[in-house]
Amino acid sequence: MKKIISKISFIAIFTMLFTSCEDNLDQIPFDSFGTDAAYVSAQDFENGVRGVYLQLTSGSYYGGLLLSVPDVASDNTTFSQYGRGTKDQYHNWTYNPSSQNLSGLYNQAYFTIYSANLVLAYAESFEGETKAEIVAELKALRALAHFDIVKNFGKIPTQSGDANGSLGIAYVTEADPNIQPSRETVGAVYTKIVQDLLDARADIAETSEPGRLNKEAVNLLLSRVYLYMGEWQNAIDAANQVTTPVAPRSSVVGVWEDRNQDGLVFYIPNESPDNNIGVQWSQGSLNQLTPEYVASYGLFITYANDDIRKEAYIAPATAGGVSVNAIKKLLGRYDNSTGAVVADGVVDFKIFRAAEAYLNKAEALYNLGQEGPARVALDVVRTKRYTSPPSGETGNALRDAIRLERRLEFAFEYQRFYDVKRWGLGFSREGFGDKADGSGIPSIVQNLPAGSYKFQFPIDQSILDRNPNIVQNPGY
Repeated sequence: MKKIISKISFIAIFTMLFTSCEDNLDQIPFDSFGTDAAYVSAQDFENGVRGVYLQLTSGSYYGGLLLSVPDVASDNTTFSQYGRGTKDQYHNWTYNPSSQNLSGLYNQAYFTIYSANLVLAYAESFEGETKAEIVAELKALRALAHFDIVKNFGKIPTQSGDANGSLGIAYVTEADPNIQPSRETVGAVYTKIVQDLLDARADIAETSEPGRLNKEAVNLLLSRVYLYMGEWQNAIDAANQVTTPVAPRSSVVGVWEDRNQDGLVFYIPNESPDNNIGVQWSQGSLNQLTPEYVASYGLFITYANDDIRKEAYIAPATAGGVSVNAIKKLLGRYDNSTGAVVADGVVDFKIFRAAEAYLNKAEALYNLGQEGPARVALDVVRTKRYTSPPSGETGNALRDAIRLERRLEFAFEYQRFYDVKRWGLGFSREGFGDKADGSGIPSIVQNLPAGSYKFQFPIDQSILDRNPNIVQNPGY
């Protein structure tokens, strides 16, 4: 164990080197424990588990790359002529093994896994009454991090007929920084993710304080994983265990200003004024904005005028003297003294929301041919978003309505690229420009065809150089 501990500082520094400086976010290293005597009491393990959670808030992870790239690389955004040009390689699908593409995410997620495995290794000899819950929470975090890696660097099981047998990632369960594992198949990786989550669900706490996973959060993650695997009934069964109500229409705007936590199943409070995750989209105030990306006009006009998400997610703003559709979702917290949104980009990390359980269930039910129950699940969300919600669709129209609601509900929130990827579809940006009325300058590249190898991000060459057992994705 001493050998393992001695490597922590090196790993933390190494990971930080690959963190994108453009994110303007603080990286918090997990280097608090340096001796074999570090894990003795229940409080020691509590501190260790909290250290693993801190990894999720990194600018290379949920605080940055994983937050923005799924929408930057999709049809939900248009490149802004008034920003700094960040992440253009994702938006134009020009990433390659030499461009440091998502190496920050890859390294940070594996470091999260390493941190979880380290505490798990010590927990083997711990005899405290909280042991089962500690192990459960760490296994859930380990599964989440592996899931985040494999959906980016491997295929998604429903994406194509050969997906399960294609290159996945290394599923790491050892606390050894010196191992050089090989990539497993996508099918094998997903099987291990599910097993870790099932183990976690058996012993994790029913409820938890903000910032911690609990049984409901694990069930929601299981539902998403099963949906990605095409295991429809399992996705439904897991979603049925989520009891948190969907945020009502009256709360939706306030959720994104941190005025309420309605509908949140797992979120991490953002307690640092310097952790301004909103800079992923914009800097400044709405009347003097520097937007990195704006909401695509195609997405903007897809929102019905009575859809509260249009107000909650998108706002008219001025950039470079012209009107744009700013991404409001992470603009900042509500200021009680002024009655306005604070344009500093400091908001909580909202990772799982109850609406997903119903949308997962609706999609799975539809795929099982149960259209009536699918519409019921879909309408749980729609009745809380529209004043006059659409209804009554059947057949392909119902399938498309379910997919549309996922796009509208989770715009600018961790999901769009992976949804289109797992459906085996492509992207078309419709040629609109970056101004509020759809005019202006369009993004350079408009289309990513279905089946393109670029739906799997390349593994950075530096990673391949460190581990000769890792092979590159086809096409790069």
